[in-house]
Amino acid sequence: MHFVALCLCGLPLSAFVSAAPAHSDSAGSTVLPSAPAISPTSSAAEATATVPFASTDPNLPLWGLDSGDPAPVRESLGASILGPENTPLEQQNPDMLAPPTTDSGSVQSSSSNAKWSFALSHNRLQTGGWARQENIGSMPIATSMAAVNMRLEPGAIRELHWHKTSEWAYVLSGSTQISSVDSEGKNFLATVGPGDLWFFPPGIPHSLQASNESASGSEFILIFDDGAFSEDSTFLLTDWLSHVPYEVLLKNFQASGDAFAHIPAKELYIFPGPMPDTNAVAPSSPQGQVTNAYSFAFSKVNATKTPAGSVKIVDSTTFTASMVANTIAAAEVTVEPGAIRELHWHPTMDEWSFFLYGQGRVTIFASQGNARTFNYQAGDIGFVPTAMGHYVENTGNTTLKYLEIFNTGKWCNYISLNQWLALTPPELVKAHLQLSDETIAGLSKTKPVVVG
Repeated sequence: MHFVALCLCGLPLSAFVSAAPAHSDSAGSTVLPSAPAISPTSSAAEATATVPFASTDPNLPLWGLDSGDPAPVRESLGASILGPENTPLEQQNPDMLAPPTTDSGSVQSSSSNAKWSFALSHNRLQTGGWARQENIGSMPIATSMAAVNMRLEPGAIRELHWHKTSEWAYVLSGSTQISSVDSEGKNFLATVGPGDLWFFPPGIPHSLQASNESASGSEFILIFDDGAFSEDSTFLLTDWLSHVPYEVLLKNFQASGDAFAHIPAKELYIFPGPMPDTNAVAPSSPQGQVTNAYSFAFSKVNATKTPAGSVKIVDSTTFTASMVANTIAAAEVTVEPGAIRELHWHPTMDEWSFFLYGQGRVTIFASQGNARTFNYQAGDIGFVPTAMGHYVENTGNTTLKYLEIFNTGKWCNYISLNQWLALTPPELVKAHLQLSDETIAGLSKTKPVVVG
């Protein structure tokens, strides 16, 4: 697989700057550090900053999932809660209750929250499984993508259906047999396992059925390329046929009598079915099978590894079925304890993320002094709008694994903060950040991906 390197940067820039805090005069106004005498040969990097230097004080999360007592207090700021508390939720979100002092303002709007947990989504329970979703109704900031988390017991069927949007899937557990027929009458049948993918273009009918390769059936996450998507607006086979006059059904299928007398009176959605044959092949079609398979063995793709983690990428150049809609590209990323997915941004697209296991921390920089930090655990969804700077830090004691998903068919180019500074004229970087020659020499001219 052709790998396009990711863009990220490891250490906060304040770590490279020696502290020189401002002080206050007797009237209480801020006084900047005094400027040294400037000789005619002084370089721009030697000029004194017109604002105080950034603090080098640590801004770590103040407690963890299993340690510490949540309180909205950070050093001299804040005060204890006197009213009711939701301690389990506060335990999961230390940087919301006691945000780092580097946080300020908001992301996009004061109501924008870049975190959603599937645990907070309404769950639709059916005989044979369940489904829950995330869209702009629950996470207004995520306008470009939506998601459904679905579980099927062995043999259970997500009935034949289609969508206005494309459907991209990542299998979390177990195996799922998928079937489809395209507009040319070409068909497809395959069984997809953990860590693997499937993709169906908009309007292409398909079905999903859990196999018995696992005693628990299967579970997967579905991504749709529209934040307003709703699973409840899916076009379902049984829903449609139950709303067609009976004589029209007979005429359409050239049938008679009671041939269609036992179709369901309303949609089935998820329902028990006979166990699928995992060695089955698609029915013979005069038109043949689809040209580009709707499944992809992502689990067998080799990851690019660094000492601090790994990443592997998929897009329409490797999973060619998705080339039809040209809407989804993704990365599966691991970050080791204490390491980070480097500081970076995506110039032209949003990033939708799903945390598979471990604990993560993300600060989103939204320009104009606005920055917010969010904490993530398994089952959580994150979202970073186009061009906003961010990183992903592993704050736990085990490996962090998550998906990065983009609404584009071809893997995106990142801007790595580390690489950007390394490839910018050194004197210009010095003028901005007061970095030493040694620090500038240590910047990376290639994208570090994951560092720690």
